[in-house]
Amino acid sequence: MDYQIFMDVSGDVDPVLAKEENIGCVPMQYTVGEEMHTSYGPETREFMKVFYDGQRNGDLTQTTQITPFNYTEFFTPYLKKGIDCLYICLSSGLSSTYQSALLAASELGDDFPDARLVVLDSRSATAGIGLVLERAVKNKKAGLTIDENFVALEETVKKLKIKFMVQNLTYLRRGGRVGAAAATVANVLDIKPILEINEEGKLVTINKKRGNKQTLNTLLQYFEDERSFEDNGDPIYIVDSDSPEFSDYLYDEVRKRCPNHEIKRTSLSPIIGAHTGPGLGAVCHIGK
Repeated sequence: MDYQIFMDVSGDVDPVLAKEENIGCVPMQYTVGEEMHTSYGPETREFMKVFYDGQRNGDLTQTTQITPFNYTEFFTPYLKKGIDCLYICLSSGLSSTYQSALLAASELGDDFPDARLVVLDSRSATAGIGLVLERAVKNKKAGLTIDENFVALEETVKKLKIKFMVQNLTYLRRGGRVGAAAATVANVLDIKPILEINEEGKLVTINKKRGNKQTLNTLLQYFEDERSFEDNGDPIYIVDSDSPEFSDYLYDEVRKRCPNHEIKRTSLSPIIGAHTGPGLGAVCHIGK
């Protein structure tokens, strides 16, 4: 039986690939001040510049959780048509959306016994989800069933390397991702934190540097230490939140190290950007 691949909009992926491969995007909501917005898929850089300029001017941004009912409502039309759905979900270590999706999948299984919602915990976000999605598409084209694809992607998830720098910890503190004391110290001393989404899918601070250039070079050193020298056709993603000077530098330096590798650039979605703020630079790849 054929199946369709989905991701939620906390992931960042090549929009051309998403359109060509008919990737479904589970929408997510976020607030800017008192206004509620919904993201339905990859946003343009022009749209995201307005979003991040708003943050710079004092806009408070937050996200809301997807409930089991939201998932049930979204996937019912597909299951009703007998279409199996493989959904690549935001990390369970960052959000409760994975548990909500599992609950919805159980309920939908009772209602639609001839079709399934299969939920994969990406243990990742942003372009980490994009990398898993790209591998899922390749696996499907290679003839893997939905169950075979799920098993293969679980192995891919273990190799994800997601590291990024932020300008300060203010936004992560507001979202409860880091403590107030750590955020205050970093901001006062103008320290640029380096964070990663670890193997458990949780956000952790792994280093701190002063100055953007030194911080970017440290990111590149992590990349050099962790990258796989086997070219399995997986791209390397460079992500920024309205900080093209960072992504320009990271792109050029990664290109020097991997001249024959596909490197893609994307803007950070409002769902993750609501918690990181402007000035993020990230390198996302499948490593050793």
